Formats: sequence, structure tokens, C-alpha cells
Amino acid sequence: MSAHVHVVGFGTGPDHLTRDAVRALLDTDYVLAVRKQEDDDLLRVRRAICEEFEVELVEVPDPQRDRDDPTDYPAAVRDWHAARVAAFADILADRGGRATFLVWGDPSLYDSTLRVVEGLAADTRLAGLTWDVVPGISAPQLLAARHRVVLHPIGAPVHVTTARRLRDTIDEGQRNVLVMLGSEASLDLLEKLPGWTIWWGANLGSAGEELVAGPVRDVLPQVRAARARARELAGWVMDVYLLRDPVGDV
Repeated sequence: MSAHVHVVGFGTGPDHLTRDAVRALLDTDYVLAVRKQEDDDLLRVRRAICEEFEVELVEVPDPQRDRDDPTDYPAAVRDWHAARVAAFADILADRGGRATFLVWGDPSLYDSTLRVVEGLAADTRLAGLTWDVVPGISAPQLLAARHRVVLHPIGAPVHVTTARRLRDTIDEGQRNVLVMLGSEASLDLLEKLPGWTIWWGANLGSAGEELVAGPVRDVLPQVRAARARARELAGWVMDVYLLRDPVGDV
């Protein structure tokens, strides 16, 4: 049975859908999405988009993943992806047609959907599977817009990484860092960088959006308090921040 998959970045909700995203949704028979108990709000956004476009939402329970700091983190993630591939392949093989994955933010940044789709294309039951990708507004773009800043100094790079790797990134000499998938532990590290400047945001684009900016030495307590408020309101928190050493900044 033939099948085609649209991978659509939707930013943080319906307001961020581009015309290309709308065209993909109008070309969709059903939307595939994982169901995570702790991320109900994220699934509700997908439901709202499906209701707006009168598209069926097919929910798949998210396979279990070792999140307790596994010894081999990449291997744990690969196993998790493989389990997702198997679950989605069962549906696509049975239903075929034109399916869509709605991706929070943009599919190119710290999201597993494209790897999952590549795995689907390798499934013998889905021979001939085709797919396309529609970009979306990413968290770094939204962070920069909210704070009205450019992500890099003139003629200088911006290093994009995760909170998990922030310590190594600083030790390697990076001085203009965009941190995604923030964590409370990464904020502890910032106490050692009092002279740096931070532009921070949590749950961007949602009703509980939080923003803080300024010298780390002055605003770190505000960041902690804002992060706690965002989590209390939504039940989850996604934060991203730009961190810059002002030495040499132009």
C-alpha cells in the first residue's frame, strides 16, 4: 500500500502555521502523534490544529525510554526511535494514504521525527514511501524575536547545543551559546559565569510564556523563579536561552 508523509513544523501552535504548512494539512488524510502522559498540553495543541483542519488525529502511546541518565545515552535514544518506527509503521502499513507528523518548532533542531521517517522508509512493508518536510518557526527564532536580539555578534558564530552539553561547551571555549532543552542543573552552572549575559525564555508562544534577560549575576534568581512559574502553570517546562560572554562582543 502506497503512503506519503508530510513532516510539518508548526512552531508553538496554529498562529505559526505557514502557507506551506496549511497546504500540507489540506493534503493530509490523518495526523500521527505520540501520546505522552506528561506532555498532554503538547498533544492538545496538535488536537487543536487537527480540529481546525478537520483532520483525524491518530494517537500512538509513546514507547518507554530510559530517561534516568543511561550509561549509553545515544544508544538509549536509538532504541527509543526504533520503537517509535515500529509503532508508526504498523499504522502506515495498514492505512497507507497521506499522513502528517506535526513537529513542535522546526524539524531540523533537536527533534527525532526525520530520523523516525527515515526508519519508516527502510521498513519492507512501506516500500516506495515518500515524504517531504515543511519548516517551522523554531525556539531560537522565537527567543530572538521576543528579546529583539541577533543571535550572534557581528562576524561571529553562535554555537547551538543542549543543556546536557553546556559544561563541555564552555570548557571548549565557546563564548556565544544557544542552549536548548534547558534544565535546572544547567542553571547551577551559570552561577560560575556571573559576568556573562543571558536572554532566557520558557514555554515560548504559550499562555504561560516567561522571559528574562540581563547579566547572569543580576537575573539568575529571576530565571529560577520564572522557570518554576512556567512549570507550575503548564505542568511542564521547555526553556531555551542565549548565553554570551561580553568580552570581545561587538
